[in-house]
Amino acid sequence: MKAIVQDAYGSADVLELRDIDRPVPADDEVLVQVHAAGVGPDVWHLMTGLPYAVRLFAGLRKPRNPVRGQDAAGRVEAVGAKVTRFKPGDEVFGVCEGSFAEYARAKADKLAPKPRNLSFEQAAALPISGITAFQVLRDKGRPQPGRQVLIIGASGGIGTLAVQLAAGYDAKVTGVCGPGKADLIRSLGATDVIDYTSEDITGGARRYDVILDIAGNRPLSVLRRALAPHGTLVLVGGENGDRWLGGLDRSLRALLLSPFLRQTLRGHFSRERHQDLLVLKDLAESGELTPVVDRTYPLGEAAAAMRHLEDGHPQGKIVVSVTDGS
Repeated sequence: MKAIVQDAYGSADVLELRDIDRPVPADDEVLVQVHAAGVGPDVWHLMTGLPYAVRLFAGLRKPRNPVRGQDAAGRVEAVGAKVTRFKPGDEVFGVCEGSFAEYARAKADKLAPKPRNLSFEQAAALPISGITAFQVLRDKGRPQPGRQVLIIGASGGIGTLAVQLAAGYDAKVTGVCGPGKADLIRSLGATDVIDYTSEDITGGARRYDVILDIAGNRPLSVLRRALAPHGTLVLVGGENGDRWLGGLDRSLRALLLSPFLRQTLRGHFSRERHQDLLVLKDLAESGELTPVVDRTYPLGEAAAAMRHLEDGHPQGKIVVSVTDGS
């Protein structure tokens, strides 16, 4: 089968399209014929091995699994002996091990039936970003009707979903994004938009009950100035930290500082759960949640997709199209 593999950590230049053996699913796994795969910061971290803390579980000197990609949507090709939830031919979406490939293995509890109203490309944009946005709001932010919610990074893969979910709580959502993206953010349910190139989030009198900082790099002191006295700040990722801990550094400092404040400061680390994928499926099928796909690249251009992730400030999620879904 064809797959995007890498032999060493590095930039997108290390990614190569090769023919490799088809994976064999274990007893509790599913073999998925991948039709589309999502491209996000999770892939970038595993590609570059940055921050270095990533290598503790991904491989110290080189990637333990050389095939990139985690988000996937496709059809079940085969199931392990202990899998009863799926059968060959089922359309699924979720988290696989190496989804930039024609076939990928996945734990059965990290998959769910694909939303019927979504294309494979849309469904591939949903798993990790959707789980992250959903868990952040349900478990950490907990917005209430009428409360002020600020989402920094509102135009990205997680942010576009978080805006829709927060609006679904009847919160008053303000999205922070770059130039030219305000119409998109408003169309997703935001009542206000801040262009970070021309406006400071602390510039007005408004203070927010919940702030979600998605892959941001603002100091905690700045974020706290925009936060209500008893508000909640949730840090999701962070792409500009040091090479050892990356965004973990801010999350650790927030954890240590929070007990001494009236404000609540939290970091977030997602866990892929079957039950949460089912919630996302239901939200998508009801029309309450629609993944935003920025651009789709063929499998052979996965390196270009990664460069666009780094340089293009995508609106929504980038997707790699692997196999024709017809």
